[in-house]
Amino acid sequence: MNFHFVTIFPNLVLPYFEDSILARARNSSLISVDCVSPRDFSEHKHKKVDDYMIGGGSGLLMKAEPIMEALSSLGEKKGHVIALSPAGKPFSNNDAKRLSKHENITFICGRYEGFDERVSELAVNEIFSIGDFVLTGGELGALCLCDAISRHIAGVLGNENSLDIESFEAGLLEAPSFTKPNIYKNSSVISAFLKGNHAKITALKNQMALCKTRYFRPDLYAKIAKIKEKK
Repeated sequence: MNFHFVTIFPNLVLPYFEDSILARARNSSLISVDCVSPRDFSEHKHKKVDDYMIGGGSGLLMKAEPIMEALSSLGEKKGHVIALSPAGKPFSNNDAKRLSKHENITFICGRYEGFDERVSELAVNEIFSIGDFVLTGGELGALCLCDAISRHIAGVLGNENSLDIESFEAGLLEAPSFTKPNIYKNSSVISAFLKGNHAKITALKNQMALCKTRYFRPDLYAKIAKIKEKK
């Protein structure tokens, strides 16, 4: 999988891949990461890539031309082009799985008040949102997507079976987990977890996952309840 970031701040992106799991994935050539700056394609003498909005409005907007030229410089390598916007579809674990099948993904990282709408109309395949809030730029959102997608690429995780029990895999949050010591500050690990009956532990974890989802994410639980009703 090749990830390309169209960003004017590559130093906000590249260090993320210098440690931990994604660093190993990059060193093993399971993923590659590069950045293309729209500034390199600006015709302005000071390499500006932003301008005032036509029709008025506060703030500045990234211009279409430098972004489009940056995308063109990637040629066929740009692959599936993704932008982030509050107007986008909420990104989900299923999206991460689906997108992990692509060979090339390009993220457009907006700044200021975003970028000219014509970029989305002419060059973007999908638009996602990571939540109902606004960031100072698209780099953090793009990194969130990239991380989530990378975890579903074969070989990136040391134990791929861990994907099967994580939150959202079955539409539920992951059940509570514990490690040693068995008792910490008068709080004990659930006794059934200590008895080695794996069938019982699995059943209990499934029930706890339901309870946790019902408490923390009633919206997800409602979807599960509807599916059970239909059955």
